Amino acid sequence: MSKVEFNDRVAIVTGAGVGLGRSHALELARRGVKVVVNDLGGSVDGTGGTGTVAESVVAEIEAAGGEAMANGANVTKPDEVEAMVAATLERWGHVDILVNNAGILRDKSFSKMELDDFRTVVDVHLIGSAICSKAVWNHMKERNYGRIVMTTSASGMYGNFGQSNYGAAKAGVVGLMNVLSIEGAKNNIHVNTLAPTALTRMTEGLIPEDAAKLMTVESVTPALVYLANDNAPTKMIMCAGSGGYAVTQIKETQGIYLPPEQQNADFIAENIDKITAGDDARDMDNAGSQTMHFVGMAMQHLSSK
Repeated sequence: MSKVEFNDRVAIVTGAGVGLGRSHALELARRGVKVVVNDLGGSVDGTGGTGTVAESVVAEIEAAGGEAMANGANVTKPDEVEAMVAATLERWGHVDILVNNAGILRDKSFSKMELDDFRTVVDVHLIGSAICSKAVWNHMKERNYGRIVMTTSASGMYGNFGQSNYGAAKAGVVGLMNVLSIEGAKNNIHVNTLAPTALTRMTEGLIPEDAAKLMTVESVTPALVYLANDNAPTKMIMCAGSGGYAVTQIKETQGIYLPPEQQNADFIAENIDKITAGDDARDMDNAGSQTMHFVGMAMQHLSSK
């Protein structure tokens, strides 16, 4: 069994002034990680901004004997993110961990949602995660070490009414993880995704009081720490909340092969039970795995003639 270890690590945690990010930053610091507490200090919808929330978390970390620095970079602005990384390198010399946690909400049903609100939420969650990952990527490649954790949501994986913007963005970060975990493998860059459920500013008022008491941010953070540690896996989606921990897996059914004369929607409808049967569903290592699976079935059919 691998141990949870951090060997002289430096982490950037975005959106770390409150809620989940704050909990992540405090626990990483408690384990000896030097932490950049990044937070723009805005409201839940992303408006406004004050750096005092980040500074407060830094003060907590330093009071407990840890090392931290505050940063107010906006994750949607590459120049600010690059400056944050540069400041981190100047102080500590390396960046080992990136936690893409920053996020906002602008919920409305799709029919009532303005496209500007759709774009803004996608910009923060998905584009912001890409900007921050890009800013540390080449540095991590040069050091042959990196741990990046995206933050998804059940809304992105399973859907939730009124969150088309948020759900699209949160599904997008899973796709980003899938690719970066492949591209980073040869340089020991592990990329994972956390799917949290907790009582934060984003969920306040939506959860019954009795249940809300169980949904602590502190119950989620252990999963983040596991996904970011020296012995972390890669390409894992770990779900956490209220003391529950699980993994979401993307699998593909075995499916069937249809010869050319049957390759139409009518034969798909006729065989849909076989196509959707999941008894021998499988993981796909990459996009090519699916292609080779289908080609393999077609070649097998040809060779049997």
